[in-house]
Amino acid sequence: MTANPESDLVFVPLGGSSEIGMNLNLYGYLGKWLMVDLGVSFAGDGLPGIDLIFPDISFIEARKKNLLGIILTHGHEDHIGALAHLWPRLGNPPVFATPFTAELVMGKLEEAGLLGEVDLRIVKDGGPIELGPFSVRYVPLAHSIAEGNGLLITTPKGVIFHTGDWKLDPDTSIADPATEETLKSIGKKGVLAMIGDSTNVFNKHASGTEKSVKGPLLDLVEKQQGRVVVTTFASNVERVESIGEIAARAGRHLVIMGRSMKRVIGAAKKCGYLKNFPPILSEADAGHLPRNKVLILCTGCQGEFRAALNGLAEDINKNIGLSAGDTVIFSSKMIPGNERGIARLVNKLVLRDIHVVTEKDDNIHVSGHPGEPELIKMFDWIRPKIAIPVHGEARHIEAHAKLAKTLQVPFVFRPENGTMIKLAPGDPEVVDKVPTGYSVLDGTRLLALSSNTLSERRRMMENGALMISLCYTPGGDLIGPPVIQPFGLLCHDNDKELKLDLYTLIMDKISGWKPAIPASAEVREEDLRLAVLKLFRHETGKRPLISVRITGLLKDGP
Repeated sequence: MTANPESDLVFVPLGGSSEIGMNLNLYGYLGKWLMVDLGVSFAGDGLPGIDLIFPDISFIEARKKNLLGIILTHGHEDHIGALAHLWPRLGNPPVFATPFTAELVMGKLEEAGLLGEVDLRIVKDGGPIELGPFSVRYVPLAHSIAEGNGLLITTPKGVIFHTGDWKLDPDTSIADPATEETLKSIGKKGVLAMIGDSTNVFNKHASGTEKSVKGPLLDLVEKQQGRVVVTTFASNVERVESIGEIAARAGRHLVIMGRSMKRVIGAAKKCGYLKNFPPILSEADAGHLPRNKVLILCTGCQGEFRAALNGLAEDINKNIGLSAGDTVIFSSKMIPGNERGIARLVNKLVLRDIHVVTEKDDNIHVSGHPGEPELIKMFDWIRPKIAIPVHGEARHIEAHAKLAKTLQVPFVFRPENGTMIKLAPGDPEVVDKVPTGYSVLDGTRLLALSSNTLSERRRMMENGALMISLCYTPGGDLIGPPVIQPFGLLCHDNDKELKLDLYTLIMDKISGWKPAIPASAEVREEDLRLAVLKLFRHETGKRPLISVRITGLLKDGP
């Protein structure tokens, strides 16, 4: 069956329910829509030239006149990163965010030339935000960023608790998260559905507190004799604050490297955080200090090629560098999908005799997402009628759903991107599957993930490419020899035998074309392309991208 847009309260994830990242969730009622988050994911090696992946927004774009607003739960890229790119296609809806999240968003909008165009509304006291049939309040929750929030969405058909990303950390120093009593009171008033974070469901232990990291980090830094580099997620303001304090206590000057790290620190200070942060020394000045007097806090914990840490590993920073005996501390976790990039980075450091420490070596990182004990507590406090796990791959969502069933939640769903779930009236059920997919940012332009452009680029990356040009006179005579230009192929590396085979094949093919049989340039281009492809498959086992262009040949051929 399908939903009745005039009476049914529905939930539709368009991103983040088939992967970790690019979160985009929709709530629909009375023909109106509310969007929660608009995030990105980061491309891997399989998408050459691509940095960012976005959810396909075609479903809500077709209904943009009824999109009442976009509410951002917090400032992580997988929740806000697509806003500046996709907002213009959504009919100019207002965007709601708490102050720190808004600061991060404004930086992105400025880069995109949209600052001042987007109706960005800063919510300072939690709301309520009144949008048609939806009344929304922010519920502050601890997370690995300042101002993490869940959302309490009230509708005439019931109350929804959208947790966003969260953990339990009552002792956090930069936030005042909702207490157990507050969350229990929400549950006692009645919650129709809880849409919840699945990222850390496989962790059988609680995630741990930020303050538990500070002691081990300080001990580790104080033991080092050379330069120390600490890399972490720039958005983790509390971790950044701890590292600043550690630098001061260890008698080291603090150096900040990486654009996103500097941007987040600036936004945090503007919003009243990092009040006791130590002075920041420039890279040039730090380069003249004794190695045991410097601590560098930088970006690059996920092996990003353009991040500051990779520049240090490559020894291409003109102001400050690393030497044998220095230490790099990864105060972070390895995000699934980034394993190879991080391994490459660590190998670069190890080959230079630089000591590397990760979370596997010491207690220097805690997650910002709930482990199983925290999920159990939240279910006990909120007591929803419906559980809908999101923010995870299929395996995360499945495990979260099984946990909810063991806790006797009456209705449990396992959504994929595009699953439309009717929440009310009546018993909840899956009622539709809406179009969904992915788009990518190629330079400054958006492309569908299924684009021929990307298919060709992947093929060139894996198999190489070959261009063949033939030029004829109007009378049908070939002007000069064929022009053959290989890219990334064996015949480009002085493989004389393959070069000769290729040239012979082309000339045999040309001579075999019968003038008495009319053929367009396009037909002969394809005939030659297939023959060359067959040669390369036989000789090299590769399927290169082959382009053949014939010019001067009349439509009916010579």
